[in-house]
Formats: sequence, structure tokens, C-alpha cells
Amino acid sequence: MLYHHEEILETVRMINHDLLDIRTVTLGLDLRSCIHPDPQLMAQQIKDKVTTEARKLVAVTNEVERELGIPIVNRRVATNPIADLGAAALAAGHRDFFPLLAQALDEAAQESGIDFIGGFSALVEKGASHADLALIESLPEALSTTSRVCSSICLASTKAGINMDAVAKMGSIIKEAAELSAGQACAKLVVFANAPTDNPFMAGAFLGAGEPEMVINVGVSGPGVIRAVVESIPDLDLGGVAEAIKRAAFKITRMGELVGREVSRRMNIPFGIVDLSLAPTPAAGDSVAQILEAMGLEICGTHGTTAALALLNDAVKKGGTMASSAVGGLSGAFIPVSEDQGMIEAVQAGVLTLSKLEAMTAVCSVGLDMIAIPGETPAETISALIADEMAIGMVNNKTTAVRVIPAIGKKTGEMISFGGLLGDAPVMPMKEKAASIFIKRGGRIPAPLRSLTN
Repeated sequence: MLYHHEEILETVRMINHDLLDIRTVTLGLDLRSCIHPDPQLMAQQIKDKVTTEARKLVAVTNEVERELGIPIVNRRVATNPIADLGAAALAAGHRDFFPLLAQALDEAAQESGIDFIGGFSALVEKGASHADLALIESLPEALSTTSRVCSSICLASTKAGINMDAVAKMGSIIKEAAELSAGQACAKLVVFANAPTDNPFMAGAFLGAGEPEMVINVGVSGPGVIRAVVESIPDLDLGGVAEAIKRAAFKITRMGELVGREVSRRMNIPFGIVDLSLAPTPAAGDSVAQILEAMGLEICGTHGTTAALALLNDAVKKGGTMASSAVGGLSGAFIPVSEDQGMIEAVQAGVLTLSKLEAMTAVCSVGLDMIAIPGETPAETISALIADEMAIGMVNNKTTAVRVIPAIGKKTGEMISFGGLLGDAPVMPMKEKAASIFIKRGGRIPAPLRSLTN
């Protein structure tokens, strides 16, 4: 990978002025070698393995950051879906295995210095094993008593349909987790349709089937860079805007691949993918909403927002794909409300609503993300919100997700704070009419006809 002098200088400008960074270097780590029927021994073996490998990750990424001068914001680990590891312990009668393991993972994360550890997960789009159900039941306790453990549950896919029993269950799990943690646990819990197996971003990262025993995946983010590019071309038509975004995404992706391959070389493990997702932060200017507004929208959420987001998402994917043969994960534009100052302002102005956000998820990379809702929202209503988003992903053969936070004790319009990169969220109103009878039917919504195509 050769770089010209001008390209290096332009990247330096992006870092210094447009908030360009490597959002995360995530180590995928297979823990199956630690399986043992004794839960205490298994938890200790897992803790030891995570701590050992994560410390190497932190040391190497610190070296690379210092030598290349490229900021690396987060160091993370993603494991196999933990539900797959618990069958032996459950068979031996150890029902408290998952909370025990969550504590071990959290201790490993803290001792090694990584920011988050993902993979406290289950894949139940077609059905759930006893271990899957036990892990899901443990989530409120596990996530409310740990600070760095993240969980993702896959509830639907285009091939399998939607597991509505699991959807119904997750509504009550999210509500319980919120009550135990004042909403903080829910910021570490996401549900998916068509979950990607190589996603480096939290809370959805896990090491999927078919991945190496260890692998480096990189998440790059540059909303500030793309915003600056769009603001610099006020007279171009939308085709020209798309081309300019593609060129910027190309350059950002090259930077991400350089860092990822250097980390993997020094750790002597495979390089996986670069995920070029525009992941906003609460910092001024680091906003996806402001990119859309730079295209000509008065405010994010007004008519035209979905079209502008579709242009942005497509151009980012095309630019990244041209730059690397290892683009993967989610790669596109994220729309997490609490993490994007422009979206917060649009919600407070009454323009960006849940209905509009749902429409936007049909063309973005993820789904309804970091959205605060009133604390008294019924569990069935949360499940219905999830079901809608799962349907969008299933029918359109794309990844969609829901990370929603019931703000206990707060009403519509009030703010809830999560701190750090998670930001602050205005509580958004939910529909008042119930869908409880629909949710209580359970069963499975069948896969769409397109699932039969190869």
C-alpha cells in the first residue's frame, strides 16, 4: 500500500481539523478452547485468555498510534457468542453461570485496559436453546452489574424470519435492565436482524462462525471529514456530491487498512476487515445529521432526509469498497440519536421523530440506535418497536438493529445522560395505542420469498 506525499498531508489535515480517527481496533477472540463443565474453572480460563490477548492489543495499538500519529479512540475485544459456551455448565446444573462469566469478562476488560468487550450474545433468529434462553434471562443482572460487557441478540434474518417469541422476551428484558441500572445497561444491549459476524463496533460486536481464532477488525469514523467535504462544494449537483463523498471515503478507508494491517502484523494474527461507518460523537462538527444538512436540508428529519441519507450511505460504501478488498462489518452511516448533536437538536425542535428515524433505517447501516423513550413504556410496546425494525431488515435483506433505553422516571422531552461517547438523549414519545395482543401471539414471522434466492 503506497501513499503519496499529498495524501499523507491531507490525512494529517483531516486528523487535526476534521476529527478523523480510528474509532476502534477490535480483537476477535475465540474462547471455545476454554469450555469446561466446572463454571469456576471455565470463567477463570476465559478471564486469563482475554486478559493476556487484550493486553497485547493495547500495547500494540499504543505503539502504532504513537508511531503513525493516527488517533485510536477505543481498543475492544469481541468473543464468540457466549451462549454457545454455556451449554456444558448448564448441563452440569450451574444456572448462575452467565452472571459469573459476565463478571469475569468485565474484570478481564478492566485489568487489560480495553474499553469494551462484546460477545455476551445469542443468535436466536430461528429458535433458542436452553443456553440461549439462560443467557437472555441473565442480561439485566449481567449488564447492570458490569461496566464494560456488551451484548447483542440476533432476533431475525432474511433466511430465517423473525423469532417473535424472542422479540416479546426482549421487550421485558430491556425494561428490566433499565430499571436495574437507570438505563445505563441498555446502552450496552442491541438486538439485530441480519447481524454481521465481523462488526468491530459496540454493542454489536461478536466473533461469528467461520472467523479465525483471532482476528483484527478496524472501525474507522469520519463524519467531520465528510461534512467538511460537502460544505466545500455548495454548487455541485447531488451526483457531484456523491462523487466527492466517495473520494473522501476512499482516503479514510486506506488509513484504516494501514492501521489494521500494521496491528495484525505486529500481533502475528490475521487482518479481517475495515468497517467504514460514519459513527458520530457528541463533539461539535462530528455529526451525521450535519452532513445531511450540508447537502441542503434546513434540519435533519425534514422531508428529503431519507433520500439524503441514502445518497450518503451508498457513496460511503462505494468509496470504501474501491479502497480495499477487506471492507466489511456495517460500513455506512450510523444514526445514534444520543451520540449526534445535530440529531439531538432536530429531536428537540420536533422535526426528527421516531417514525422518521424508522424510515431512515431502511437506507442507513444500522437502525434505531441510542434512543431514549419514556420509562413507563410497556414492555409489549418496546417489543412492537423491535418487531417493526426486524421486519425492515428481514424484508430488505439488510442489517437493522434497535438500541433503545427506557428512561426510568423521565417523561417525553426530558434528557437522560450516558456520559462519554454515548452522550445525552432527549426522551422521545412512543405511540400510545397498544400492540400487546399482536406481540403475545408469539411464534415466528416466516422468512420472505426472497429468502429462497441464492
